[in-house]
Amino acid sequence: MTTDVDLTERERAVVNAFQGGFPVTARPFEPAAAAMRDRGVDITADELLETISELDERGVLSRFGPLVNAQEIGGAATLVAMHAPEERFDEIVEQVNAHREVAHNYEREHPHLNVWFVVSVADEDRVDEVLGEIEDETGQETYNLPKQQEFRVEAKFYVDGPLDGDGDPERAGVDCTDLGPDVAPADSETLSPAERDLLLEIQAGLPLTETPYADVADAIGQELEWVLETIKRFEREGKIRRIGVVPNHYALGYAENGMTVWSVPDDRVEEVGPEIAALPFVTHCYERPRHEGVWPYNFFAMTHGRSEAESQQRIEQVRERMDNYWDVTADDWDTLHSTQILKKTGIRLDERADANTEAE
Repeated sequence: MTTDVDLTERERAVVNAFQGGFPVTARPFEPAAAAMRDRGVDITADELLETISELDERGVLSRFGPLVNAQEIGGAATLVAMHAPEERFDEIVEQVNAHREVAHNYEREHPHLNVWFVVSVADEDRVDEVLGEIEDETGQETYNLPKQQEFRVEAKFYVDGPLDGDGDPERAGVDCTDLGPDVAPADSETLSPAERDLLLEIQAGLPLTETPYADVADAIGQELEWVLETIKRFEREGKIRRIGVVPNHYALGYAENGMTVWSVPDDRVEEVGPEIAALPFVTHCYERPRHEGVWPYNFFAMTHGRSEAESQQRIEQVRERMDNYWDVTADDWDTLHSTQILKKTGIRLDERADANTEAE
């Protein structure tokens, strides 16, 4: 692995160490640093905290803390594609982006469907309403592509250096998930008011202090032990995907991404999904619906690379693996590269969490 970003050896070790698996304990930087030392990285708790803070300030990290799984919190999110004619492109994008329910929007290379955005709502029925409003305003048809199956969401980006697993992501990093409270998942499908407050407090990250969880507890008026136990339980329930540093993949040199789309035979999706998801450079992998006459693809796999050549090589590896399951032709797949970010505000959890919270 190579990267153009200017990082010290220690910074590379920290980026690689905790893209997940960060301890949920009262003073988590101490066991985290100890675990890194056990893997041959000479670092103290103070140095680990200082390094993460500096990486965050420089924009190498998007944030530090839990990665909340919005789909487990309540409400719904969906991917939508549409066509914006060149002569009206800016006008249409402005109209789409004006909707607060639109969280992300990208221009992608495709002869027809060149605008791709995510709609996030508290009430699933609101999706059709938002798309209807967009169609009325723009005069353009929208194509809703909700997730039907999720095979992988694992956007981890390692750099050349200590704890990179020698090129094997399965061996990269440090895992301290065994540290912290011993809690079991709960059966509740809703949030308590206190749980809602906790999720909203941590969705943008944890404080970069020696005692981040205690600071969160103070901010929401709860006991430290409750915060530790609830965060650990959320991790076990899937409401939190992982806890640690969240790299800015562009800052790490992963500037090339390709959304590969495939027309997988319907009776092969269950086989193909786990196989493609197992490729370490595939960060997102879903089954989504086709739209007859417009969109023939039912399988999405996102790859990232640090150069156009690396990106193309990875896309070819996906194609080769697909070829093990059926005779893939040129008409069976495509790659849609993003050409510009049109909007990126993130998924707003407040309304979705509120709608799924028990009455006080």
